[in-house]
Amino acid sequence: MTNKRRKVEVFTAGCQTCEPAVQLVKDQACESCEVRQSTILLNQGCATNECRQKAKAYGIERLPAVVVDGKLLDCCRVGAITKEKLVAAGVGKA
Repeated sequence: MTNKRRKVEVFTAGCQTCEPAVQLVKDQACESCEVRQSTILLNQGCATNECRQKAKAYGIERLPAVVVDGKLLDCCRVGAITKEKLVAAGVGKA
């Protein structure tokens, strides 16, 4: 059995609207999850502009958004981030 860590990236605007999604991901994550948060200020970008490049590569068009192992969750395209969608993507599973 492999001990591969699941890479979970949370993209936010750094606002209060995004905080519940960030907390949900953190609450759901397990030891097998490596959670990284990227704050994207759409009108400012980030220091290296890497955040905008990654968001574009993942097809992120709205925030908050969650990417698991390089794949944007479907719920981030047209709906809300839910515990069920995180579990279906493997977040919280060892």
